[in-house]
Amino acid sequence: MANSEALIAHLTDILAAAGAQGVTARKMFGEHALYLEGKLVALVCDERLFVKPTPGARAQMPGAEEAPPYPGARLHLAGDDLLDDGAALLAVLRAVAADLPVPPPKPRGRRP
Repeated sequence: MANSEALIAHLTDILAAAGAQGVTARKMFGEHALYLEGKLVALVCDERLFVKPTPGARAQMPGAEEAPPYPGARLHLAGDDLLDDGAALLAVLRAVAADLPVPPPKPRGRRP
């Protein structure tokens, strides 16, 4: 089941209202990935928010349910209670981004 564009717009709006900069959403196979500062920090699958389970996220979300965002995926932290709280969601996403390495640069041009 694909996500609604309204949910993605809602998430980006509440994050922007909370002061987030550099948050983007990318469509992936009918679902969405949320990026902060170019780092993949969360997935939105079947109208649910799944946060990468980094130490920072676990500290921000103690006792959060763990579930796979899609069949066969690794467990993520379910963040359904963060869908309407931009400040709390931003704090969690910043904690995740701080735990992740800087993504390598994408290759430019075409290889022979």
